[in-house]
Amino acid sequence: MTTAHPVQDLDVQPTPLALLLLGREADPRSERGVECPGDLPAPSDPDLVERARAAKEKLGDKVFVLGHHYQRDEVIQFADVTGDSFKLARDAAARPEAEYIVFCGVHFMAESADILTTDDQQVVLPDLAAGCSMADMATAEQVAECWDVLTEAGIADQVVPVSYMNSSADIKAFTGRHGGTICTSSNAERALEWAFEQRESGAAKVLFLPDQHLGRNTAVRDMGMSLDDCVVYNPHKPNGGLTVEELRNAKMILWRGHCSVHGRFSLDSVDDVRARIPGVNVLVHPECRHEVVAAADYVGSTEYIIKALEAAPAGSKWAIGTELNLVRRLANRFAPEGKEIVFLDKTVCFCSTMNRIDLPHLVWALESLADGKLVNRIQVDPETEKYAKLALERMLALP
Repeated sequence: MTTAHPVQDLDVQPTPLALLLLGREADPRSERGVECPGDLPAPSDPDLVERARAAKEKLGDKVFVLGHHYQRDEVIQFADVTGDSFKLARDAAARPEAEYIVFCGVHFMAESADILTTDDQQVVLPDLAAGCSMADMATAEQVAECWDVLTEAGIADQVVPVSYMNSSADIKAFTGRHGGTICTSSNAERALEWAFEQRESGAAKVLFLPDQHLGRNTAVRDMGMSLDDCVVYNPHKPNGGLTVEELRNAKMILWRGHCSVHGRFSLDSVDDVRARIPGVNVLVHPECRHEVVAAADYVGSTEYIIKALEAAPAGSKWAIGTELNLVRRLANRFAPEGKEIVFLDKTVCFCSTMNRIDLPHLVWALESLADGKLVNRIQVDPETEKYAKLALERMLALP
């Protein structure tokens, strides 16, 4: 195992002004949504490709680069592994010999990697402004206030929190403290089944954070609950905008959060693509709205989408409801097999926060590490890490 340099031996540097799109003092969790200007960002200077390659080669086994599926191609080409957020965090934990984990994703993903890796490993996020609008929609203060509301309603002892992987370390820690678990879009059903089994009375309720759509779709589509079993807690309204009776009658208390990209897809998008492309298969992510999921032919996580297209017959037609970078990459990959793959919505829309990790930022991070300068380290404090890891371990223990 390679010996890690102590943090104090490195010159820890902040992101230069020229690289930070939101400014030197920007809050990495401040992003509230996405913009869709009509096309993907222009590719970076090709000269940077050689610089990134040279820096990565210089670092050798000391660096392990993770690339989320939603990253642009110019960044993905340097990833040692690609995947969704949880897969990447686990991949990082499985490489203890790597001193530096460069996470090409967003802030909450890098936090999860720091929680699951050893103290000798340093997790780096090339741009601290790469936040997540969904994760931003549930703050620790808001969730603590929600728990007070549930306590005053006399139901807190019946409630088990289940938090989506796409949440901050603070929210994962809250979940761990209150006996809950984390879930991914792949295992949300199993996580909810586990949660409902935690109360002997059979009167368990779930507080699902922070994506209302994944919670609703899993409960109704996969587990046979009704829409009436679900209520939406709005942190911007007194008591979440709900009466005590509504809270007591609900099985699923859904946080009013959503993915800014997946939330764009509409029933009109589905109807339009079916009219334009006869015989098309509509495949969407469960972060989409309930009416979109109900109208789709197939629903599943990012990994599910990729595997479904791998198994699809030649000549089949697909409209995909997920992030644009991934859809374009899949369309190019499977075009030689005669598979037609299009973006579900007519409006081009990519995840702007994910796209903050571009080649200039990656080059700067790799070259800094190669020069012995630790930059943009993501480090979760020990107390938060303790309870967040507890919630993650509960998920890992699910059958």
